[in-house]
Amino acid sequence: MFTDYEWPLWINTRKICGIDEVGRGPLAGPVVAGAVMFPRHYRPDGELLEQLNDSKRLSAKMREQLVPEIKKHALGWAVASVEPETIDRINILQATMLAMNNAVESLKVKPELLLVDGNRFKTTLGIPYTTIVKGDSIVFSIAAASVLAKTHRDEIMAAYSTIWPEYGFDRHVGYGTREHVKAIIQYGRCPIHRQSFKLKQLGEK
Repeated sequence: MFTDYEWPLWINTRKICGIDEVGRGPLAGPVVAGAVMFPRHYRPDGELLEQLNDSKRLSAKMREQLVPEIKKHALGWAVASVEPETIDRINILQATMLAMNNAVESLKVKPELLLVDGNRFKTTLGIPYTTIVKGDSIVFSIAAASVLAKTHRDEIMAAYSTIWPEYGFDRHVGYGTREHVKAIIQYGRCPIHRQSFKLKQLGEK
C-alpha cells in the first residue's frame, strides 16, 4: 500500500506532510502546489481512498471524487498558487519552490517532516524534508497532494477558458498543444500567458 512508505517514519514522527506541484510546464496559468497530512498510522482500509494514485494515472472523474475524501480524512491540507507574472519575474523553478512553501505555511497544523515529490526542494520553513523521485506514485500523502493540486489548477484553467475561450484552456489547461500554439499564433498572448516561456514557432529564443 502507498501508506507503507510513511509507516516506518511515523515511529519517530507524528506529523508528516506530502507535497507535490502541478503546472511547471504549461505556457499559461499558475503553478500550483498541494500539501497534505494524514493522521499518524492512517490506512484507507475499505475507503474510496484505496483508489488513490498519482493524479496523472487517474481520470478527471476519479480525481474529483477523491478530493472530498482526502479533505475529510486528512489531518490538514492546503493548496497554493503562484501566478504567471511572478513566474516570469523569478523563473519557474523558484516559483515552484514558492508555491510549495506557501502551501505548507497555509496548513493549520505545522508538520514535523516534509516528503516532497521530485529531486529538488528549497525550504524557507526550517522543517526537515526528504525529496522522493516519482513520490506521487509511491507515497500516499504525496499522491493526495498531487490530486488536490491537479484538480485545483484544472478548475482555475476552466474558469479562465470562460474569459478567453479562443485559447481552449479548459481542454489543454495551458500546456503547449498544437491547438494552443495555433491559438497563440493567431491571437497573441493573453494576460495569463507566461511571457518568459518562448515559442520557437514564433521565432522566439
